[in-house]
Amino acid sequence: MQNPSDNHQTDHQPDGGPDGEFIRLFTLSQRPLYLSILPLVRSALDAEEILQETNIVILNKWRQFQAGTNFLAWARTIARFEVFRFRRRSFHRLQLLDEDVLQLLAQQIEEDSLELELQRDALRDCLTRLRDEDRDLIQRRYAPGGSGEAVAESLGRPANSVYQSLGRIRRVLLECVRRRLIAGGVNP
Repeated sequence: MQNPSDNHQTDHQPDGGPDGEFIRLFTLSQRPLYLSILPLVRSALDAEEILQETNIVILNKWRQFQAGTNFLAWARTIARFEVFRFRRRSFHRLQLLDEDVLQLLAQQIEEDSLELELQRDALRDCLTRLRDEDRDLIQRRYAPGGSGEAVAESLGRPANSVYQSLGRIRRVLLECVRRRLIAGGVNP
């Protein structure tokens, strides 16, 4: 299997460049990529440097990405190779983790990320199944700066009543997500 980041210094981006969907996926991947690199290196500065090198490779290899596949998994594979490349270049610095441990960490990060993605998808679906009033209550509560007291005040309801409703809705959502994950073959 070829290392996706091999020869990234010599690749030239062809005319035309990536399409809008690729750019959207690339942009959305930046934070998760950084967060998957960070535990594998000594500092935030090292993680930022590796992310930039990873971005160069991704943009140079954009034609190799197959639309419809998992962009983040593809990008994380490139990032993993860039972490190893960085570690080889920085061999004189203290290395805290062995490469085998790094591989295990990277694999665990990817598995955890996939699990969170599945949970988010299930939650989105479950939210759409709520009654309109319940969905509105949840959206108000979890809007930026929202609180149970603020929701109660805006609805003219006692705070205790709002908290009881929120607790009931959370239980419904939790059970719905659990059922969706089990139906999808995931052990919640």
